[in-house]
Amino acid sequence: MASKVGDDPESLITLTTTYCLRNLCQTMCYTGDKNRPRLRPDIFLPSEICDKLVNTYMELVHTDSDFEEHSGFFMLFSDPHSTRLSRVQLREDTVRDRDLEAIGKQDLIELHLTNCSNLSSRSLKILSCFRQTLISLSLFGCNNIFYRKGAAPLTCGEVDNEGRPLRRHLDLDFSFQGFSRLRLLNLGCLPSEVDVESLLKPLTALTSLDLSGVCLPRPAFLAQWRERLASLVLYNVDLSEELIQTIIQMSQLRHLDISRESRRSCKFKLTRKVLMTIVQGLTHLVSLDISGHTMLDNCAVPHFEEALGRPRQPCKSSILPLRELKRPLQFLGLYDTTLCNLTHIPAYKVTGGKNEDQILNAIEAYTEFRPELAHRAINQLFDIARIQHCSQLLRALQLVIAALKCHKYDKSIQVTGSAALFYLTNTEYRTDQSVKLRRHVIQVVLNGMEQYQEVTVQRNCCLTLCNFSIPEELEFQYHRVNQLLLRILEPTRQDESIQRIAVHLCNALVCQVDNDHKEAVGKMGFVKTMLNLIQKKLQDKLCDQVMEFSWSALWNITDETPDNCQMFLDRNGMALFLECLKEFPDKQELHRNMLGLLGNVAEVKALRPQLMTHQFITVFSNLLDSKADGIEVSYNACGVLSHIMFDGPEAWAIMQPHRDEVMNRMWDAIRSWDVSSRRNINYRSFEPILRLLPQSISPVSQHWATWALYNLVSVYPSKYCPLLIKEGGMVLLQKVLELQTSHEETKDMARKVMEHCSNFKEDPMDTGR
Repeated sequence: MASKVGDDPESLITLTTTYCLRNLCQTMCYTGDKNRPRLRPDIFLPSEICDKLVNTYMELVHTDSDFEEHSGFFMLFSDPHSTRLSRVQLREDTVRDRDLEAIGKQDLIELHLTNCSNLSSRSLKILSCFRQTLISLSLFGCNNIFYRKGAAPLTCGEVDNEGRPLRRHLDLDFSFQGFSRLRLLNLGCLPSEVDVESLLKPLTALTSLDLSGVCLPRPAFLAQWRERLASLVLYNVDLSEELIQTIIQMSQLRHLDISRESRRSCKFKLTRKVLMTIVQGLTHLVSLDISGHTMLDNCAVPHFEEALGRPRQPCKSSILPLRELKRPLQFLGLYDTTLCNLTHIPAYKVTGGKNEDQILNAIEAYTEFRPELAHRAINQLFDIARIQHCSQLLRALQLVIAALKCHKYDKSIQVTGSAALFYLTNTEYRTDQSVKLRRHVIQVVLNGMEQYQEVTVQRNCCLTLCNFSIPEELEFQYHRVNQLLLRILEPTRQDESIQRIAVHLCNALVCQVDNDHKEAVGKMGFVKTMLNLIQKKLQDKLCDQVMEFSWSALWNITDETPDNCQMFLDRNGMALFLECLKEFPDKQELHRNMLGLLGNVAEVKALRPQLMTHQFITVFSNLLDSKADGIEVSYNACGVLSHIMFDGPEAWAIMQPHRDEVMNRMWDAIRSWDVSSRRNINYRSFEPILRLLPQSISPVSQHWATWALYNLVSVYPSKYCPLLIKEGGMVLLQKVLELQTSHEETKDMARKVMEHCSNFKEDPMDTGR
């Protein structure tokens, strides 16, 4: 059988690493002082395993809400004799100065810190510990690392509590002196107060430099690396003639990125001449990104000239300056430019907005450090999935999932990403997706719901969950998804569309699951939340889908779950039932759901006395005559009364209506039903019905139970005959025939049920035996 997309199994090291991190004190650690994990003395781990542990730990912290963060985790790697770290990637504000201090004795080769806003100049001092070994360093977005603790500005022009401008205390002591092995450096978003020229001067051996968003007042200093630099990234750096001339001197440059976010104003404009100069001057170039630039003059080859071709043209190109290339580029960034729409683009991988391939390339290239571009590219992918057809489904899903994981706190990414996932997981694409891939989608969707209370994100996430088989596909996150949905529904003035979707999901989640799941969800406040929604709708005198779904959800969650039935009664559920009947006398679906729920309550012997009031019994009796929703309302009302009658005459604690009068009405109702009626009901077990068979206390209850079985095995034999046989129903029906108190019409019906089941069992075409 062909495997589905995204179905590759996890590697053994990934599985074992994740298991160890989730069970630290049962595997590699013991609990030490202040309840912090301590590495066992007999554990010695090489760098391959230690790197994997740290990097997986960071991923779990950011993407799995059930994962327990350990404040002393990095202390496990404080001793290089027992643990060796080489390549570490840390991100976001969970990383603290003390974490870097804990690993200060390690011989790190790579250290990538991304958007670690809680790091101060204390961490700069720790960097000096790695100066003799560090080859690759990224401080992208770690703006506060250049300031002393407590003095880092949050925004430009920030003021103190008294409205005075906040004084900035830049740390001037740090120097890259001694970082002789450092080759790759990313200082993206370096604060403008930092003198980048002085900071970089000691690093004579750099081969890769990223200065995205950095102010370069004297760009000529970059010429010190003209013989060595192979990669230069200047995204959102203001270009100038001086900077371009400096770049052209870098004869070894293979990757150049001078792209920009197009919505930023820029005095310098790219021209055909400038682009030609870059291509001609940098002969080793294999990667170029000029995304976001508006060309001052036309760079496109005229149509007639392109049709004629060019003698001995080394590289076919519709972009005039790129005709000078000796070979196609490996990568060309043209996102948010008109050049991406041209016919012949001399590059193997192009970013742009012309087609699906260019858009996916843009998401892939810009997700990690340029969420503002990734957001727009994902929005274009959303349009493709919605209007056209996504032909690279696996890649699209993996890229959107990666973007949502990477930018958990970026609202724009969460909005567009969750919207794209809704269309990428719908029925059109579903058959091509593996269980593993769909689980990844569910996890990032739940992350978004957890992080954002904003209406659009919540709606997108809830709609995406509707694309999954519920509860089966959500069962691995059952507790979490229910908690999040109930949190959405807590404010009863919630957005109407979100409320409707969330209640629908809640209802689906408690349908067809075992009682343990239902009890657990009940303890989360499920019953209370549904009743609050019903109360709010009653106040508004509105019976809509939210009202009907809420009663349906209560019907499902109380099925064979006495604790939840008790909660319903304790929280004034019966009063709401009566109010709904009075306020909405013609709402058939509502009546069916409410009576189904009360049937569950009536199945619980200890709770039946609370239903034994003049008001309730009168209502149930009157509903026996209801023709709402076929026979469903009448059937359910009769079921409630059948269980009450089963408790015997001594339990009939009211004067009116009289027990015999109600029984006669029940007989009349049952005789009026068509036994071939198709039902809007789903039994997982016949146990509540079967207990009414072998008894003589209430023949009418016995008759209702027998009729129910006769109807179900007649209309749905393949589903209910095996269930009845499995649960011992044939033996109990035989007892009905043997009881003298059983009415003849009940016995006749019991024989027909047994006959149906016998015929089903003996059917030679039955393949389910």
